[in-house]
Amino acid sequence: MSSYYPQGNVYAFGGDTPRIDPSAYVAPGAQVIGRVTLAARSSVWFNAVLRGDLAAIEVGEGSNIQDNTTIHVDGKAERSDGRERGCRIGQNVTIGHNCIVHSCTVEDDVLVGMGAVVLSGAVIGRGSVVGAGAVVLGDVVIPPYSLVVGNPGQVKKTYAPDFVARYNQVAAQVYRQRILDFKQGLKRVDGLPLPPAPSP
Repeated sequence: MSSYYPQGNVYAFGGDTPRIDPSAYVAPGAQVIGRVTLAARSSVWFNAVLRGDLAAIEVGEGSNIQDNTTIHVDGKAERSDGRERGCRIGQNVTIGHNCIVHSCTVEDDVLVGMGAVVLSGAVIGRGSVVGAGAVVLGDVVIPPYSLVVGNPGQVKKTYAPDFVARYNQVAAQVYRQRILDFKQGLKRVDGLPLPPAPSP
């Protein structure tokens, strides 16, 4: 990764080093650990954690993982079948702020709303929207172009495929532009004077 702009923390673990495309962006405070792949023009934002210590995490081209989101995986010890289960995020996916995404599959062109939880083994079908605060339980398969809301998450409606082009893909495009904005415009500020003490 280039060092001309402030960037997040990238760690090898257990002999596995993250693979990060030069056009991807890891914001300051983000943690990318172990078996993680970030494809072209993908981004991981402030204080997000992608911990690929037990299995692989893949983030597809043009996808964004927003601030404070956690992505983690199941290892062999966590699974009754003795097999690890990674996490795959497709292309043009937006995962909003403060989400938990664990050992699941999120297909292309999906939007996962702020504070949502997607648990191990779940599959979010292409072009779907997981509403803010929704909880998709383990091993649940959400059909393509669905709106999922609630806890536990339930499919409330099905979108026409053109909805994806108008909304989900546009959301991902906004964050691809922000990669360029932050690589060029984010500057660390050191040595600011302390604010004045409050008046008695």
